[in-house]
Parts: sequence; C-alpha cells; structure tokens
Amino acid sequence: MNQEFIEKWLSQVKKGSLSFIVLLILKEKELYGYELIEKIKNVTAINIAEGTLYPLMNRLKTDGLLESKWVEQETGIPRKYYFLTDSGNETLSEMKKIWINLQDTLIKIM
Repeated sequence: MNQEFIEKWLSQVKKGSLSFIVLLILKEKELYGYELIEKIKNVTAINIAEGTLYPLMNRLKTDGLLESKWVEQETGIPRKYYFLTDSGNETLSEMKKIWINLQDTLIKIM
C-alpha cells in the first residue's frame, strides 16, 4: 500500500467535500465560526483550522450561498453568525442529489 498516496487522496477528499459539509451543518441552524469548527470536528473527525474555515466562508458568501450577521453578546465581543441564503438551500439540495448519485455509482462498482 502507498500510504503517502492515501494521505494525499484523503486530504483532497476532505477539501473537496468541506463546502458541502458546511452547507449541511448550516442547514440545521445558524452558527458562529468557532461553533462551526467544533461541529465539523464532532460530526466528521475533520480538524479544520480557522485559517481554512474563514476563507471558505468568504467564498461561500461571495457565491451567494451564505450570509452573515453580527450578534451582540451579553459579555464579550460580538459574534458573526452564518446562515444559508435561499440560493444556498437550493444549491445544497442539488449537491445532495449529486452526492447520492456518486455514492450509488461507487457502491455499484465496488
């Protein structure tokens, strides 16, 4: 087995599915950045750094899939909460169909 190849491939799989994972999680409820990082770690075992998450969130906002809002806290600094737009919901729905089709195809050839 080529462990180095497997590790590179797994890294690409994670990177390629991260947008999908973020949209799936935000479909449930709006979250601020740290909450989102923790949720991703808990449900996927992917350790994502802030330096990876925030550029991704900005791209998703630029693409019109997410919006954000600042929410004042009783104590501490305001938090930026992220949530799906209508376009984000529609895009996620299409992504789910594509993912299921890919999954079904892979199962057939395995």
